[in-house]
Parts: sequence; C-alpha cells; structure tokens
Amino acid sequence: MSTITAAITAVGSYVPDFVLTNKLLETLVETNDEWITSRTGIRERRILKGDKLGTSYMAIKAAEDLIQKSGVNPAEIDAVIVATTTPDMPVAATAVYVATQIGAVNAFAYDLQAACSGFLYGMSTCAAYVQSGRYKKVLLIGADKMSSIIDYTDRATCIIFGDGAGAVLFEPNHEGLGLQDEFLRSDGIGREYLKIDAGGSILPSSAETVENRQHYVFQDGKTVFKYAVTGMADVSEKIMQRNNLTHDEVDWLLAHQANRRIIDATASRMGLDDSKVLINIEKYGNTTSATLPLLLSDFEHKFKKGDNLIFAAFGGGFTWGSIFLKWAYDKK
Repeated sequence: MSTITAAITAVGSYVPDFVLTNKLLETLVETNDEWITSRTGIRERRILKGDKLGTSYMAIKAAEDLIQKSGVNPAEIDAVIVATTTPDMPVAATAVYVATQIGAVNAFAYDLQAACSGFLYGMSTCAAYVQSGRYKKVLLIGADKMSSIIDYTDRATCIIFGDGAGAVLFEPNHEGLGLQDEFLRSDGIGREYLKIDAGGSILPSSAETVENRQHYVFQDGKTVFKYAVTGMADVSEKIMQRNNLTHDEVDWLLAHQANRRIIDATASRMGLDDSKVLINIEKYGNTTSATLPLLLSDFEHKFKKGDNLIFAAFGGGFTWGSIFLKWAYDKK
C-alpha cells in the first residue's frame, strides 16, 4: 500500500464588492496614497458591507465557489475547519454554522485561531487528518472580517487590513504530491505587540472598555515588522534547507500578504527571482487568515502538477511558520 500524502485538490474564494481605496482613506485619517503604497504595497482593500453579515457569510461564499468549481458533493466532506480571528460570535464556532449552510451534513467542524498564521496552521491540521487515513475530504477555509475590529480613526491599522475568504479541499494522494514538510513556530513574547485588549476573559466587555475603544486591534507596527521580517525569512530558508531545495527548484513563494517589504525580504533570503513571488496585497491588503488561500485562488491558473510551493506566514501571538507543498493538479 502506497504512502498517503495530503494534497490540495480544489480552491475557492470570495471578496466583498466594496473597494476601500487609499484615496478614500485620505478622507478618514491623515495619510496619503503615496505614503501607504510605498510602505506597505497596498493600494486598496475589500470591505464587507451589510447588516448582520459576518465572517461566516464570506466563508460560505468561498466554500460554495470551491464546491461549484470542483463538483465535490458537500455530504462527502468529513471535516470543516475555519481559520479566523474574527468569528461571528463567541462560543458558537463559525465553522459549525458554515458546514451546515453548505450542506456538509456529515462533517464535524471547528474554528482555529492563530491570527495571520491561522490558515498555515490549518494546512498542517488538515494534512494530519488526511494522512491518518481516517478522513478523505477535509475543507479548510481562511476567512476574516477585519473591518469589524479596526478603528478607522487609527491610521496605524486602518490602512493595512481588509476582508475576504478563501477555501481549499485536502484529499489523499498516492503519487507523493501534497504537503511535504512543515516548520511551525510560536513565541508568547508577541502577546503585547498585536492584540485586542478587551472582550476576553482577562478584561470582559463593559461600557468602560467600549468607551475606551479597547475592542479594536492595537499594533506596535515597528516591533511586529522587525519580528515578521526575521521570522518569515528564517522559516522559509529553513524549510528549503531541510528539503535540499535550491532557489531554482522552488517554483512559487506564497507569503502572507501583510507588507510588501516583508515579502520581498523573505524572497531575498530564499534567493528567489521576483517572477516566482506571488503578490496580491495591492488589491486586498492584509486579510489575515484569508491571504494564503486568496493567493491560491488568484494564481491557481499558473500552477502545474508537481510544482514546488513554499508557504510562509507570520501573525500575532507571535505565530509563524513555513510549509512545503507539491501541487497536485493542472487547472483545466
């Protein structure tokens, strides 16, 4: 019996219609298009508008896109994992609702929270499920409605984040394709540098926390940038070394889309030509758990069966890591 590996066999995505451009942000905070673009690489981001529309709305849309394109029967899906830092509500997992809404009636479901590394960690989890032999189809969705936790009077954060969702299906592979290796890390030193102060068990919600605007994201940008540059570059180089990959043998880098300069630094450490570095940050900004699957969706047409893909991410906590995956199919 051949060894089972876990391969991505289908991709889907969704981004909201409303486009928040840098020019529009100039009317909200003291900033300008040139400043934002030169420091982040972001030109616009998508924002989910509409009453009672949360992360689940986008996650469902991304899953439905995947189902429609792949023809997979939702009833055959064994598990649904939603990587998100903006769940619809506390306690009741967003993934459970998503699974029900898409017709995954035989799946178990839960949320995974690792900030911007959530989808990367989810890839590891899904691959382990499939490689165990117990599950045949595992759906992983990365989705975040970052606009729900962003203070649009804070120019340090409001220029960075956007909303979106992406989905992938993991299935068994007997050709040696799919997830090959992973190097995942975390360090609690990052707890104070990227966070939301209130709403958790340490500081429950109150009239005072709302008045003090403590339910919005706080980021110490310089510190996070420093750790992210080092962290993403280190793990990406490490995954190449562990698998004896030269820069010529890496076909594509899919790096978390937080800042263009961080992506460039990671690619430089890996010795990659710009043509191998996939970028869509200019269109979406940082969609947190959704950046990696949105890259997969936007550039799926470029991938060929057997291509070597390196994923890298860095998120609050701190969480970070890299994954080496061999692409499993040619897009029809």
